[in-house]
Amino acid sequence: MADQSFDLIVIGAGPGGYVCAIRAAQLGMTVACVEERETLGGTCLNVGCIPSKALLQASEKYGEALHALSGFGVKVEGVSLDLDAMLEHKDKVVEANVKGIEFLFKKNKIAWLKGAAKIAAPGKVEVAGAIYAAKHIVIASGSDSIDLPGIAVDEERIVSSTGALDLEAVPERMVVIGGGYIGLELGTVWQRLGAQVTVVEFLDRLVPAMDRELSTQFQRVLRKQGMTFKFKTKVTGAVAGEDGVKLTLEAADGGKSEEMETDVLLVAVGRKPRTAGLGLNAIGVQLDSRGRIATDGRWRTTVDGIYAVGDAIAGPMLAHKAEEEGVAVAEMLAGGVGHVNYETVPGIVYTWPEVATVGKTEEELKTSAVAYKVGKFPFTANGRARAMNATEGFVKILADAGTDRILGCHIIGAEAGTLIHEVIVAMEFGGSAEDLARSFHGHPTLNETVKEAALGVAGRAIHL
Repeated sequence: MADQSFDLIVIGAGPGGYVCAIRAAQLGMTVACVEERETLGGTCLNVGCIPSKALLQASEKYGEALHALSGFGVKVEGVSLDLDAMLEHKDKVVEANVKGIEFLFKKNKIAWLKGAAKIAAPGKVEVAGAIYAAKHIVIASGSDSIDLPGIAVDEERIVSSTGALDLEAVPERMVVIGGGYIGLELGTVWQRLGAQVTVVEFLDRLVPAMDRELSTQFQRVLRKQGMTFKFKTKVTGAVAGEDGVKLTLEAADGGKSEEMETDVLLVAVGRKPRTAGLGLNAIGVQLDSRGRIATDGRWRTTVDGIYAVGDAIAGPMLAHKAEEEGVAVAEMLAGGVGHVNYETVPGIVYTWPEVATVGKTEEELKTSAVAYKVGKFPFTANGRARAMNATEGFVKILADAGTDRILGCHIIGAEAGTLIHEVIVAMEFGGSAEDLARSFHGHPTLNETVKEAALGVAGRAIHL
């Protein structure tokens, strides 16, 4: 017999879970959310998106004081790093965010069930020995870092993204395994603070799913900042000792091995769904070939009444994707029509400069039957970017050659993660490059780079 009954139990209090719970409560459901972590917010708020951005921002300020302010006529002397204070700033940001979620749970009368969840049967969730009943269950269990065979993460010398947020000192050398979003963001943090960073990537370029032109420019920028790269290379072993880590590497396609030493090794080769311990197999919830929970187009699993969202299912492992799915499921369960447009999920790398992308890449369009046009505009031709000494990068817009509908946008440059959103809104409404080009853009702003790229689709950029 259940100790308590709810309309909805959400498993996991990360972005997908807590947002789903709040939206469901807003729609009048009785809601509980299960979370085994001591704080709400999941990986993102505790050891992911939020603390990494706090360190990125702080390290950018440090780098600016060291190298960039003199270009504005601001003289700074005796700049030094207080790493403890920087990490304290990060911890305070995390604390404020997770307490904010606690407040929202109380405000919306959401019960926090503390402990690990196991689905005992359809409509029944076990937490800390108690059974709770629910009309609907949503799994938002998130993901974990992927481990590499032969490399034991100790979170001291060999670290995951979690350990990389709390290093006790700036290492002289750091090797990052993986040229994706997470490794590059954390690598740039410690590089700005003084580490010599080398990225080892199995494939032939950074962020391989990205538009190739953008990826190439991104690599040039990071190399100019001092980062070094080993492409088409795999790490076959790593042994931590008192003085650092000894790595064994070889070419991705096999061959003679080589050794390399570093002070800290960051393993950032991706993430995997966290589904162990939920009892899915026993109740018939099927997984796909990659260990993700199999769902249909309405986030329904193979068991009636059980749904799944976020990193636990197919699609990009991004907090904002999980949030939108959580909202859509809650609205669907309340009798509405949940909707997620996966064509407009943005990807953002919060390095400096930032990189942001949405929609189709040029490589994808080249292999499709769609005829397309390209509009490009460099930051170096933008007045506000010049005033900011931030002229690195460009905006690239891809549009259908026949209808002019925007198919994708790829940006590297200052505030790229913000600029991409006006393109996302236009795409959400089926907008064209002409729509963007004809819209007012305040002057002088970085947003004018987007307008000019949109004009460029028709070959009529004004300032180029």
